[in-house]
Amino acid sequence: MKTYKAILSSPLGKLGIVTTAEYLLNLDFLNQDITEQPAEETLALEVCNQLNAYFKDQNHLFSLPLAEKGTAFQQRVWQHLRLIQPGTTLTYGQLAKQLQTSARAIGNACRHNPLPIITPCHRIVAATHLGGYSGQTTGSIWQIKQWLLQHEDLGKADIA
Repeated sequence: MKTYKAILSSPLGKLGIVTTAEYLLNLDFLNQDITEQPAEETLALEVCNQLNAYFKDQNHLFSLPLAEKGTAFQQRVWQHLRLIQPGTTLTYGQLAKQLQTSARAIGNACRHNPLPIITPCHRIVAATHLGGYSGQTTGSIWQIKQWLLQHEDLGKADIA
């Protein structure tokens, strides 16, 4: 079981924040019955502050020390995701072409992203629809992708 250094209430619901003293490790979407937990450590507080800044201003750029656990390929994809500016999307195929891999491999790396929102996998969409989010194509998690895209004024949130 993860030990959250903070649990933040957000427009998306509760967000669980896992940090060490130096790095952000995970950002999890939690059930709404979880009690909010204020940050008591410096980095967890900074993560909360930056998330709140993003929810107020969709153009906020995150600047946090990250330590994502994943394969070398996943980390390469995640690094590229962080280069996609707010208000911009790429298709799985476009990013795959840039990285000389397959769209399916990009989708799999996005599915395993430990830092959604901060590493903006929501900005990767399918050629003809939104695509999935955290491995889901329906339900509340997928609706988070719709919300994030609408928040960033991308207009793609209406694609079904």
